Amino acid sequence: MISVFDLFKIGIGPSSSHTVGPMQSAHHFVARLIEEGRLSRVASLKVTLFGSLAWTGKGHGTDRAVILGLAGEVPETVDPDRAQRLVAAVEAEGGMRLAARHPILFDPAADILFDREAPTPRHPNTLAFTALDEAGAIIAAERWCSVGGGFVVREDAPADLGAITDPVPHPFASAVELLCIGRDAGLSIAAIVRGNECSLRDEAMVLEHVDRVIATMMQAIERGMRAEGALPGNLRVRRRARALRARLESDAGRNDLAPHEKMDWISLYAIAVNEENAAGGRIVTAPTNGAAGVIPAVLRYYRESCPGATREGMRDFLFTATAIGGLFKTNASISGAEVGCQGEVGVAASMAAAGLAAALGGTNAQIENAAEIAMEHHLGMTCDPVAGLVQIPCIERNAFGAIKAISAASLAARGDGSHLVSLDQVIATMRQTGADMNSKYKETSLGGLAANFIAC
Repeated sequence: MISVFDLFKIGIGPSSSHTVGPMQSAHHFVARLIEEGRLSRVASLKVTLFGSLAWTGKGHGTDRAVILGLAGEVPETVDPDRAQRLVAAVEAEGGMRLAARHPILFDPAADILFDREAPTPRHPNTLAFTALDEAGAIIAAERWCSVGGGFVVREDAPADLGAITDPVPHPFASAVELLCIGRDAGLSIAAIVRGNECSLRDEAMVLEHVDRVIATMMQAIERGMRAEGALPGNLRVRRRARALRARLESDAGRNDLAPHEKMDWISLYAIAVNEENAAGGRIVTAPTNGAAGVIPAVLRYYRESCPGATREGMRDFLFTATAIGGLFKTNASISGAEVGCQGEVGVAASMAAAGLAAALGGTNAQIENAAEIAMEHHLGMTCDPVAGLVQIPCIERNAFGAIKAISAASLAARGDGSHLVSLDQVIATMRQTGADMNSKYKETSLGGLAANFIAC
């Protein structure tokens, strides 16, 4: 199983696979040097980015993330403002302190290499670290893969993909197994996941994490709705959440509001989060940074607009979403570089649809149906970020993913849960579609909008 602690990570933008993952990988590499007593021998260091990290790493902040990880920072606690100053200092001085304590020579322009030609045998998001002594001899060398959603694994390590291997009371690896457990034990999907989590950790710790995730999501919406100005990058995309909120609030007193205008609020919530993500702000991977706005927007919709919404309902939303996200992570992928944006916004929409269906009192069958509907209509979605930035089409795409999720939950609630195409079949189809997808549509910015939009 994939834990709620792993699927919903608190970190910074703009990308879970290209920012959070590389930062984690760099931090792990230095931690191993410390553990093995080799840190003091390091005089310089080389980092090489391969595959999608090389093609879109500049726009996704991969080079900056590597610097932060080497300096001892981790995504959950790094201060975004301090991070900018730290990176600027390293670039200006041509040196840094590994783990904030051991000085080395390090010029990011020369020591972070973008290799777009070498193969990536395990995963398209691969990076290599080489630590050298004063004579230029290699002290340590490791290759890491950032496999989506902030999950990382050494290239030569077993492919457990972050799954928990400790015994849990309700193990499942497919939607069919999940539904069978619910039927046989008389448990909701949320209760199944909660029971598994609480068998591994104290319940208070589990609920504290879930509540902190919810709070961080809501804070990201609020910050995004207050901020203004241009987002980082050469596109100079202007933030629009603040102006959109002002117009919606101005219209709120009108007597002739159309019912569909409620969707504009949902879009606002998603846009606000993803503008924060694009700016490198604090967000929650849900299940990735590029798709970080979908679940908060639907969760906010539940809290603000659904009669009878409760804190327990919001917790059930996330526990249920964890089950669905875990199935995609285990049986397919949540990496845009591996399967396209169907693995990011598509999975987020599926998770959000299931979570909303659960929070509104849906049966397990209706929840599985909601998740299936949401993903079925994201199949084949490409990942083609313009200029390698998590902005166009990513920000608006989250808004549409949130609206699709709500529609999927509503459609499922109108039925009895029976349907022809199962969630497991859709997950398998998503995996196969991603495998067949041309690499230029998988987070390389070589095709789609990225190739047809000319950035002046």
